[in-house]
Amino acid sequence: MLALRLTLESFRFAWQALKSNLLRTILSLLGVTVGIFAIIAVFTVVDSLESNIRQSMDFLGEKVVYVGKWPWKFEPNRPWWKYFNRPVPTQREFRAIQRMLNPNSHMGMAIMANTGGNTLKAGNNSLTDCNLQGVSYEYQQVSKVPIAEGRYFTPQEIDLARNVAIIGADIAENLFGGSSALGREFSARGRKFTVIGVMKKEGKKLIDTPSNDTNCLITFGMFSQIFAVNNGSSMGGVSPNIIVKGREDDQNLANLESELQGVMRNVRGLKPREEDNFALNRPEMFGELISKLFSVIGVAGAVIGSFAMLVGGFGIANIMFVSVKERTNIIGIQKSLGAKNYFILFQFLFEAIFLCLIGGAAGIFLVFLITLIPQDSLPLFLSAGNVTLGLTVSVVIGILAGIIPAVLASNLDPVIAIRSK
Repeated sequence: MLALRLTLESFRFAWQALKSNLLRTILSLLGVTVGIFAIIAVFTVVDSLESNIRQSMDFLGEKVVYVGKWPWKFEPNRPWWKYFNRPVPTQREFRAIQRMLNPNSHMGMAIMANTGGNTLKAGNNSLTDCNLQGVSYEYQQVSKVPIAEGRYFTPQEIDLARNVAIIGADIAENLFGGSSALGREFSARGRKFTVIGVMKKEGKKLIDTPSNDTNCLITFGMFSQIFAVNNGSSMGGVSPNIIVKGREDDQNLANLESELQGVMRNVRGLKPREEDNFALNRPEMFGELISKLFSVIGVAGAVIGSFAMLVGGFGIANIMFVSVKERTNIIGIQKSLGAKNYFILFQFLFEAIFLCLIGGAAGIFLVFLITLIPQDSLPLFLSAGNVTLGLTVSVVIGILAGIIPAVLASNLDPVIAIRSK
């Protein structure tokens, strides 16, 4: 109880000292406020950038393995013609893998192919640069299809390669205006399609990646008739991908990838000494690159912000030395009345921490105000982790800036301190 009472007394003395020198307190806060603002602003922008880029890559799916012709990352000194001559995955191979792959090792699998730069027309309206994507019925199991109006494909529509489509919000708005698109017809690549579903609007993305807003899903059979996907021998041709979604408890998908490699080799009849004529790709490789990139940016930002924080810390230390000098006589009286050294030390140390905490909170509040400004391409958000980091850094700076003046004050001789002016 005595220690608690002395601690509370130290807080009270520190608060009174700050109030009695309000102008000096405000000037001292500016350095810490600018420093914390610089550090937290950098981390906020970095976190927001990373989050938006990851969201822009959501179309690739989560915990999935892509089986395709081309690798997403080329090995050094790898002859390009070996990739060029590879066969593309076929629907027959997809069905064979479906039968052979252990059902307990994955949650779903689908075959998908897409091509961009298409023009869709409905009456006098048209929209260019749209993405046509042919999918199997199982596609909804491995990738999100956020339908806002209508429905998904039925197995019969997929098996019979019906001329039905699920379109994005921008396509529906440009082709059919404000009226409902369900049941309406449009043409693409010389074929007529009937709209059975409209996807939710995604809006702008930070990076130029495929968006559902200009995406048109059609049956894989119809897509194969239009683009002849089984003839994707050229580098610019349409090459399908078989997508396999791993289980939620599979952290690295290594087991699924190994099993999928063995099944794919079996389906294609490859001998033990023959190398794979297919590629297994995982979106996690992009996530790892993003994490490495932004960790470097975060460190660089923290170093830059730390210089501003250093200036603020020296400012607090300077003010604390002045405060000790001004209150030397009071310190002598307190010690002569029985105040312990640690009571004097805590009194000045808490004052420095108070200063830094208030300055840090002000810097964090300024960052929060910036996040409230509407941003179309890069919405900013202030995470709880960054708030905690800012307050923690403030406390650490307060301790470092105040510890030496506090120790000097606590070690003063009471007789000499009382005689000082």
